Amino acid sequence: MPVNITSIKTSSNGAWQGDNPLDFAFPLLIVQATLIIVVSRFLAFLLKPLRQPKVIAEIVGGILLGPSAVGRNKEYLHRIFPKWSAPILESVASIGLLFFLFLVGLELDLSSIRRSGKRAFGIAFAGITLPFIGGIGVAFVFRKTIEGEDQVGYGQFLVFMGVALSITAFPVLARILAELKLLTTQVGETAMAAAAFNDVAAWILLALAVALAGDGNGGEHKSPLISIWVLISGVAFVAFMLIAIRPAMKWVARRSSPEHDRVDEAYICLTLAGVMVSGFLTDLIGIHSIFGAFVFGLTIPKGEFAERLMERIEDFVSGLLLPLYFASSGLKTDVATIRGGRSWGLLVLVITTACAGKIIGTFVVAMILMIPARESLTLGVLMNTKGLVELIVLNIGKEKKVLNDESFAILVLMALFTTFITTPTVMAMYKPARGGSSSGTHRKLGDLTTTKDARDELRILACAYGPGNVPSLISLIESTRSTKTSQLRLFIMHLVELTERPSSITMVQRARENGLPFINRSRRGEWHDRVSGAFQAYSQLGRVSVRPMTEISPLATMHEDICQVAENKRVTMIILPFHKQWRGEGDQSMENMGHGWRGVNRRVLKEAPCSVAVLVDRGFGNGSQTPGPNTDVTQKVCIVFFGGPDDREALVLGGRMAEHPTVKVTILRFVEKGVERNHVVLQLSPSKCSEQSYSFSTATMNREKEKASPLNFFHRYYKTSKSIAEFRNNWSGTVEYSEKEASNIVEGVLAIGRSGDYDLVVVGKGRFPSTMVAELADRQAEHAELGPIGDILASSGHGVVSSVLVIQQHDLAHKEEAQVSRVVHTEYEKYKADEPSGAGVISNDAV
Repeated sequence: MPVNITSIKTSSNGAWQGDNPLDFAFPLLIVQATLIIVVSRFLAFLLKPLRQPKVIAEIVGGILLGPSAVGRNKEYLHRIFPKWSAPILESVASIGLLFFLFLVGLELDLSSIRRSGKRAFGIAFAGITLPFIGGIGVAFVFRKTIEGEDQVGYGQFLVFMGVALSITAFPVLARILAELKLLTTQVGETAMAAAAFNDVAAWILLALAVALAGDGNGGEHKSPLISIWVLISGVAFVAFMLIAIRPAMKWVARRSSPEHDRVDEAYICLTLAGVMVSGFLTDLIGIHSIFGAFVFGLTIPKGEFAERLMERIEDFVSGLLLPLYFASSGLKTDVATIRGGRSWGLLVLVITTACAGKIIGTFVVAMILMIPARESLTLGVLMNTKGLVELIVLNIGKEKKVLNDESFAILVLMALFTTFITTPTVMAMYKPARGGSSSGTHRKLGDLTTTKDARDELRILACAYGPGNVPSLISLIESTRSTKTSQLRLFIMHLVELTERPSSITMVQRARENGLPFINRSRRGEWHDRVSGAFQAYSQLGRVSVRPMTEISPLATMHEDICQVAENKRVTMIILPFHKQWRGEGDQSMENMGHGWRGVNRRVLKEAPCSVAVLVDRGFGNGSQTPGPNTDVTQKVCIVFFGGPDDREALVLGGRMAEHPTVKVTILRFVEKGVERNHVVLQLSPSKCSEQSYSFSTATMNREKEKASPLNFFHRYYKTSKSIAEFRNNWSGTVEYSEKEASNIVEGVLAIGRSGDYDLVVVGKGRFPSTMVAELADRQAEHAELGPIGDILASSGHGVVSSVLVIQQHDLAHKEEAQVSRVVHTEYEKYKADEPSGAGVISNDAV
């Protein structure tokens, strides 16, 4: 029914007084926003495996909620999205759009555009010109075919169609490149620079289109002088912002720096007010308000102040307000208006023209610039990305009545299609070569002990979530810095999750290494200052080369970059922080980084090209951040030994630690009590939950083969005994060695961790376990990725006070693991003659 907009009230008196909240503006807005956010987030979850940008889910969500799908129910549409509510919803969403374009301006680094040179400019020029010309041709077809479009003036319609087809969505492209790990490749850098050029040109063309469009009704009859005055005023506004406001914002950024110890709330509020004032001024001129917000964003100097602004507004804007804007685009899109062969033919024509213009234009110029054919084609596909800016252009066109319902729906579907195909097409056609040379690589610590070359280095890749990991990392690395054997080269990698937040992309854009995580030269935040300062002091110790890096990636694929860097840098060991960290005494002080970070560790343990150590930090190294040979601090380290390859790797690490003058190493070997032992058989149990059950190596554990060749057992356990004997001979006098009989392994291990006698307890993961460790196979695990012994020491609620280092030795033969169940047999005598005293017997049905 018709509604008088002037009679609409903001809030109701409540249902008890007979008011329906849906008849009032604010309660209805709450319902609309909640519905849009729930639907868009659900669709984003469904589209996540396809690596689609969130804007796709938001637009599709709006289309589903609008007249194309659910909105076919007129009662629902008139009740939840009545026509009188559209201006209110769009006004609130436009506030989000205003600040989002301000964030886009913050992201866009004009200095990087200048550095990119003629190559990016040439690609951007071709990527705009050809589709713009194609858009003009499509505009003529639209005017002849779609009813009502011939009533719009030629000038504004041609410009709008040209801009709609030639634009490249800079923010969406940055997200796609980052998720595909192409942002730091040559293709990614060229695409980003060209998209930045394209973005600036698109905003200039959009300002021209808005100036020409007027109010859309009879705009063509207005004096051309009006458009000229609008353009002159726009140029004057940009000049004023860059000449006067930009130096002022640099002053504000300096005043807000930590060196001045000033509260920056007033400056931040002033800046946010500046966004709205800039938007008002461009709207006053006759250019859309978002242009003013975008230009104001360009005036903010890149650095800590810009990052602080992003942190303050990006979650609210990107998480709440912006989905409302793009969902409102979907609500205005009625797919039913595209009916008949004529309309669908126009959709195919628009998609073909947009794709061909972008891809062919970019490809030809890239080939002229001597870029390889596959990379040139990839650039063309990437530059065809539409999305955010495209939707903004189309909404302005509809608002100005340049586009009617049918042409608007066709162009929205074109933007959706071209953006949707970008990621799968690039994944199918291009994969950068990122492999490094593996010659001379030591995959495990034991490899270094078998070489005599004094130039051999121990290369360690240490990962960290933030400054809180710094003291324990430095203490651990320092304790492994042998003063007698190989030198130490250290790579420090700051792990940052790539989220939907614009600040993530801003950090990634600083990448400069080809396809690898980048050295963080420009960030001056807490991480940079603390880590750089601490490791700079540490590197002065003489035989340590330190190189900090930053890795920004989605958690689901972060392990790929960690393993790739380990491969390319010929790393011997990766050190990972445990996803839980204790900041003080007791479990109440524990900080849990989340299940996603635990998944990163699990995948690195599975895929790593070298040995891996997981550090469970309970305050290790808090006494001295930069220990050295002249310090009096003594670190007490206990190597818990049961047997197997992982425990032998722990022994090798203990040997390096024993050479350090401030580290006291104790070897504690668990032996079984008495001589009568069970023969433990481990059988595959695929039905077990992988997160709550330990997994063991399936290598060379076939029961029939072991029975046929019992010497395999002797050889394996002879190596274990030999490891202990060699260690005692080499480090006699510098380490303590003792053996401990334990009838209850769990209590015996916990007693070590609870005693407080050791700062660090080093254990093997136990993928090829001794009999005692195999007895724990059926125990319910809290952290299965650490193995039975590591899990016992890392679990909360046990009163363990020592930090724990869990080591997994690199061995391709032990890579395949499986969950097992324990079967105990008493047929011991038949194996007794073939085993050394104190050894256990493990067998399995797996290969």
